[in-house]
Amino acid sequence: MENENIITLLDENGKETEFEIIASLKVEDTEYVILAPIDENDDEGVVIFKVIEEDGEEVLENIQDEEELNQVIGAYEELFKEE
Repeated sequence: MENENIITLLDENGKETEFEIIASLKVEDTEYVILAPIDENDDEGVVIFKVIEEDGEEVLENIQDEEELNQVIGAYEELFKEE
């Protein structure tokens, strides 16, 4: 049985890395996901992506704006405090 909290992403070199979705949250009507690599030896660390819709499918996009990234990190920290 496949775990729907696990996704596989390709890096720019075509290397596959499995990530666990550790959080999904909305900030100002935009959805974001926070992912952690499954392999503990992976150098990636936790990554945050914006979820956008492209051709009717959800696509993960890098966050380029530092202020936007800080908003998402702040929202995640608030969510974590509540739990």
